[in-house]
Amino acid sequence: MARNEEKAQSMLYRFREAQAVQLGLVKPKERRPYLASDCNDLKDAEKWRQQIIREISRKVSKIQDAGLSDYQIRDLNDEINKLMREKGHWEDQIKKLGGPDFRRIGPKMLDHEGKAVPGNRGYKYFGRAKDLPGVRELFESEAPEPTKRTRFELYKNVDADYYGYRDEEDGLLFESEAEVERGLIEEISKLPDKVLPTDKSIQKKKEGASQLERDITDIDLLSEKYVAHVAVPSQKEVEEYLIQRRKRQMLDLY
Repeated sequence: MARNEEKAQSMLYRFREAQAVQLGLVKPKERRPYLASDCNDLKDAEKWRQQIIREISRKVSKIQDAGLSDYQIRDLNDEINKLMREKGHWEDQIKKLGGPDFRRIGPKMLDHEGKAVPGNRGYKYFGRAKDLPGVRELFESEAPEPTKRTRFELYKNVDADYYGYRDEEDGLLFESEAEVERGLIEEISKLPDKVLPTDKSIQKKKEGASQLERDITDIDLLSEKYVAHVAVPSQKEVEEYLIQRRKRQMLDLY
């Protein structure tokens, strides 16, 4: 028994088909326009788009067949990419005719089936085409995605330098402190002598010293002079304060 494809190619079958169309028994088969821009009817454009999607689905399923040779897989993958581009043209035409924007709201299941190589102008590989010789190496050469590190791994390499415990070791802090100290020495050197303490032992200590040592001694004297006195409560005062506070809390409750 001949197959349906062979029947369709036979002269008798085509003659009877044309005769049935002339008699109105069968509707003539419509062919999809070669260019999407030739279609000006929104309903027809959506119909042709659905037809292309069905063809893509069939070919994507077929390309998974383990019995296909490498040449057949390459040809089939080229056909799928051609249909994908044609689908995009029809979606642009549908949007131009006032229909929905399928590129934005349409399902992306067919797009996710394929895998594209960077710099390949959108060409995708479907099914077994991803494992073809030369194609597998392209995907393996891609940079691996950065792995997400845990909180433990993030804090594992944090040391004292991160918290600034050894910032003075770079010498910058010493330089800034020396600069501030020189400024203080200049200010003190301009002060009148009556501002500084006039202890005889201190004056004797300053005799024979260099100018820098005398200035440092004056800074220490001023620091001792202007230190604020903070009264530290005794143990008994602290206990009395805690007892009084506890009494106030009990009174507030009852």
